[in-house]
Amino acid sequence: MSATMSGSGSAPCRFAHYFVICGIDNETGLEPDALAALYQWLEADRQGRDPEAVAAGENFDQSPLKRTFKSKVLAHYPENIECNPFDQDAVNMLCMPKGLSFRTQRDSRTPQFHSFLITREDGSRTYGFVHTFYEEVTSPQICSAMQTLLQMHQAEHNASAHNCPSSSSSSSSSSSSSSMDSLASSLDEVESPSSTSSSQGGRRSCGCSGEGYDSVRDTLYVSKAMCLITPMPFMHACKHFLSQVHRAVISHQPPPLPLESYIYNILYEVPLPPPGRSLKFHGVYEPILCQRPGVGELPLADFPLSEAFQLLGVENLVQIFTCVLLEMQILLYSQDYQRLMVVAEGITTLLFPFQWQHVYVPILPASLLHFLDAPVPYLMGLQSKEGTDRSKLELPQEANLCFVDIDSHCIELPEDFPQFPNKTEFIQELSEVLLSFGLSPEGGSASPEPAVSSQTSMLVKELKSTSLSELVDDRKNGNLGGEALDVLELLQVNPTLERLQALAKRTGVKVARLEALAAGQKAVGEEGVGGRSPAEEEELRNAKLNVQLREVFAARFATMFADYESFVIQNSPDLESWLTNREQMHNFDKASFLSDQPEPYLPFLSHFIETQMFATFIDNKIMSQWEEKEPLLRVFDGRIEKARLYNVRAPSLRSSVYQKCTFLKESAQAIEQRLRKIDHTAIHPHLLDMKIGQGKYQHGFFPKLQADVLASGPTNNKWSNRTCSTQRRVDRHRQQNDHLVLDNDLKEKYMQEARNLGKNLRQPKLSDLSPAVIAQTNWKFVEGLLKECKMKTKRMLVEKMGREAVELGHGEANITGLEENTLIASLCDLLERIWSHGLQVKQGKSALWSHLLHYQTREEKNEQLLESPVSNGQEKRKPESSVGLPALRVSVIQDMRHIQSMGEIKTDVGRARAWIRLSLEKKLLSQHLKQLLSNQALTKKLYKRYAFLRCEEEKEQFLFHLLSLNAVDYFCFTSVFTTIMIPYRAVIIPIKKLSNAMTTSNPWLCVSGELGDSGILQITKNILEMTFDSAFRPHTHISIAFKCQNLGKLTTVQLGHDNSGLLAKWLVDCVMVRNEITGHMYKFPCGRWLGKGVDDGSLERVLIGEFVVPCNDDDGGRGSKTPPLQRSPSQIRRISITSLTGRGNKPTTVQIQESIGEAVNSIIKHFHKPEKERGSLTVLLCGEGGLVWALEQFFHHGFRSARIFQKNVFVWDFYERTVAFMENADQIGDLQETPEPLGLNCESFCRYVNAINNMPRNIGKDGKFQLLVCLGARDRLLPQWLPLLTECPIITRMYEENALLRDKLTVSSLIAVLETLHDFPITLESSLTKSVEL
Repeated sequence: MSATMSGSGSAPCRFAHYFVICGIDNETGLEPDALAALYQWLEADRQGRDPEAVAAGENFDQSPLKRTFKSKVLAHYPENIECNPFDQDAVNMLCMPKGLSFRTQRDSRTPQFHSFLITREDGSRTYGFVHTFYEEVTSPQICSAMQTLLQMHQAEHNASAHNCPSSSSSSSSSSSSSSMDSLASSLDEVESPSSTSSSQGGRRSCGCSGEGYDSVRDTLYVSKAMCLITPMPFMHACKHFLSQVHRAVISHQPPPLPLESYIYNILYEVPLPPPGRSLKFHGVYEPILCQRPGVGELPLADFPLSEAFQLLGVENLVQIFTCVLLEMQILLYSQDYQRLMVVAEGITTLLFPFQWQHVYVPILPASLLHFLDAPVPYLMGLQSKEGTDRSKLELPQEANLCFVDIDSHCIELPEDFPQFPNKTEFIQELSEVLLSFGLSPEGGSASPEPAVSSQTSMLVKELKSTSLSELVDDRKNGNLGGEALDVLELLQVNPTLERLQALAKRTGVKVARLEALAAGQKAVGEEGVGGRSPAEEEELRNAKLNVQLREVFAARFATMFADYESFVIQNSPDLESWLTNREQMHNFDKASFLSDQPEPYLPFLSHFIETQMFATFIDNKIMSQWEEKEPLLRVFDGRIEKARLYNVRAPSLRSSVYQKCTFLKESAQAIEQRLRKIDHTAIHPHLLDMKIGQGKYQHGFFPKLQADVLASGPTNNKWSNRTCSTQRRVDRHRQQNDHLVLDNDLKEKYMQEARNLGKNLRQPKLSDLSPAVIAQTNWKFVEGLLKECKMKTKRMLVEKMGREAVELGHGEANITGLEENTLIASLCDLLERIWSHGLQVKQGKSALWSHLLHYQTREEKNEQLLESPVSNGQEKRKPESSVGLPALRVSVIQDMRHIQSMGEIKTDVGRARAWIRLSLEKKLLSQHLKQLLSNQALTKKLYKRYAFLRCEEEKEQFLFHLLSLNAVDYFCFTSVFTTIMIPYRAVIIPIKKLSNAMTTSNPWLCVSGELGDSGILQITKNILEMTFDSAFRPHTHISIAFKCQNLGKLTTVQLGHDNSGLLAKWLVDCVMVRNEITGHMYKFPCGRWLGKGVDDGSLERVLIGEFVVPCNDDDGGRGSKTPPLQRSPSQIRRISITSLTGRGNKPTTVQIQESIGEAVNSIIKHFHKPEKERGSLTVLLCGEGGLVWALEQFFHHGFRSARIFQKNVFVWDFYERTVAFMENADQIGDLQETPEPLGLNCESFCRYVNAINNMPRNIGKDGKFQLLVCLGARDRLLPQWLPLLTECPIITRMYEENALLRDKLTVSSLIAVLETLHDFPITLESSLTKSVEL
């Protein structure tokens, strides 16, 4: 196997690995495309028809001139290369994705260029560049077979026209056809250019070419493809080379050398340019240039970004780029294969320093349409037929799909995806770069240059092209041999010889050799000055534009992730232990990273740092401790280091001010220098040792090449030997390091297991597409989805409960609302992908909502049949969780109706997401989905056999993972849908004794939450209801239902009455309020009287809420709950604050001081959270353990609470007497001698106490104390008032000697603690400060 051996040593450094010819095999004749037949077989099998009958039958619907016939790889050179084995099926499929196509002399036969890539299992890529042209069919058998097929098609069409006058296409999709059927039919419905152009004169095209095909009258042409397969994407160079080979084939003159010479040259004698260098090699007629970026530059990208920007416009491209970064599903759609490739490669190029980690198929062959069913992120390109209507293109899943119609310059984006940071300024900078090159930022219908020029222009060019002798000397490129150059120099400086030359010219004798040398040298001089061809100038311009656009994108990432290294967690001693524990470890401190970012960046960044590409980037960073840095990472880290040197900025001072790219000129200059001054010139094409008479030139036909000549390369090639020795040196170095690193296979296994969630199918295997392989692929998808569900639910639990985060040393166990929202959005996306997998019928953009609607229709029919509002016992009622609150209906349908009644949500995708959030908040997600899937007849009707939802064991595991989310409390519905109207029910529960429960006055209620309040709700008096609990004990309560805009999490209830009537006293136990949609219930403890002359004389109380955790969940989640929110101070204390002294449970001085410290700390922590995630400050001020509660304990320590005439004495009494003393002293003039600050403090204290006493609200003495503390904290006056109280003589009458308030040291430390609150802007709820005039 000399071929294999010759390839293996030098292949990695060769410019091209294979030269391939694909086309029709004259021996086997016309064969239907096997892959298209396989697709029909699979669909027939799925629909229950006999697959064999389908496979055996001919497709008479389509004209034979447009059917797909099997193409074959006719030849490829060399036979095989060890480092890049030749995959015949994949190459054939991608060279001719539509199979063979036929034309007659009437049709357009313009050659086309397109490229493709093959991604191997390890993620490495091989590029293919294809030049497709039409060649006359010379085989009489094929011509007659085509005529026979056309006659059969015509007869079939005429028969069907008689049967069905409208002759509508039988393949148009009915409601029962699968989404893939309709997709296939929509792609095939529209005729190709050849038939549309020929169906003129008002006659409807019947699918065959207008005039058919007559083997006598017409000439038949068939497509043929030449392909170069290369390890690097040198697109322009390959395109020029292949077009020159084609010119040689269709030229009337034979090429200067046999074609084998040029193909041998590019396969074996042209090396890859070294990094940072340029290379010139020779095509058939003209030299070809290519260049490769240096080690510190952005990696090679030769696909023209200018074309991608012109096709889509800057704004659209930035939006698609954002979708790719967030790993959504992206489907590109165009008639032109090269456009698909240009946009796909352009966008993935712009991802630097990140890399796309999922399915990547820029050109999806028709036989692989089932891959659009993949429930994983993908970037695929689908070829459209001319005139195909997008509305007819039914895709399996669209909830998370970005659909890019390249030819129409329009895109369809997924719902609710975050915008790229500084998007407006970013688009502006990209537009400036495009304008500087004369291109419009809006893009538009700039017609793409024809892939290859027409035959006539080629022949004109050919006449101007160089002769064989010129090419051999290569004078045009100034590569004169050393000897010839010496001769020329000698002749030019010799005066005697110059005179002889002039004499010879006069007498008509020519010195040809000398003239030729001089002319060659003159040409070199001109070219050196800048005599570059327009094509070369255009190429340089494209390369400069490419690199400048890419630099703008790279600069964005360098700005956003300038300090990413600070947040990488590296805590493994060696590579092996890191790889083993990869899944269990946190590699990146996401919470700290996000807290360090400017707020406008957060919506995007919180999603992006959850992606696979970001995880892989961080993995590569950690692995660079033990291994050589991954090239993209090395360049990116170099950029960041360079930016730090030029622009020293403190990492803590993150700003969202846009920073423009500073590398534009520098990067463009590097490319210009390389292309203007060529570093290397490859060996010229030359005559080979060929057999005479073989491969004879025949105009218009690609010759049969001599395989033995092209099978192996030279053995004494300088550059190949040089590279081989380098390779040996690298191999030796690797062997020395082998004991330091893991075995490669083991490492790859670990990495695959660690990273692959949805990535276990990077690239469809093109070479083997048997039904068994497709089934195996679907099984991989099912496993991947289950694993992803397990990872996501675990992450949501860990983040929410925070235990593991605390163990890993990340401080306080809390999750930011932004992170939580990102994780829930990611869960919604996963559920949509699961519900889209293996779908039979595509209805609407959301597969989950479509399934729910089917379920709703069936259940409502059942309800009508049973004439009962409850369907088959499917609906549960939650048991009464509290006195007086009727049980809530719990059912899938009920929650759907809530969502359907929300006018704010306009789309099915939005409704599905809202339903998921509501179910999650109610802890019913797993139960609801189990109920939905329990209707097996419906699931079977909607899903194919291989669908995830029909794999029983995996489905059960999936529901179990979702059930684990019941262990934590989510407010993901309440916090997102903030503007909707929500029904609430409030129940006021008096103390059990009936006499205390009655009141003749008019009660009222006002409920407040984080998003607003309900306003005052008047309650009809004497509407006491009586209910009995499970032990048949009677309970009385007052119930009120009301509807208002979403209040968010409830914080306070104001409860009061107007003190009218005989029974104007009211002893209230608590108030319960329930959100009737989410079922969330809040308890507002009271335990106090409302009435004049009882307790502290209050007619109105502000109660602080606590969230009631449901403890009767049927299915799990028991025992593991998030801690309850802050509560109202306990009822015992509230019965009478002064009675604490009479009990044996007085807090110690240490406990009181600790409680004050904790209350102040809680408020400080509150302000250190992001603004949107802080929650209610009222709870921290007035709730149990809050600041008011702690200071109440402080003021109550040592308080003389002896009853005077059976009345309780309150702390507020002490304040009033202090104010009276100060005002009295001020009138006498005693206070005038006090220092000025103290006098001002006296004045402010008196003003505040009097304002509270004079307000119309009757909130009682404890309520007044609470209000004074809150106002003092807000206005930063508490520390100034304390010295006044300690100095006032009243204190000796009302406080014991040992009271904390009389201990100067304790008071001064309390002042210091309270002063720490001065740094924060404390704002108070209106429910607290209403009616106070200061």
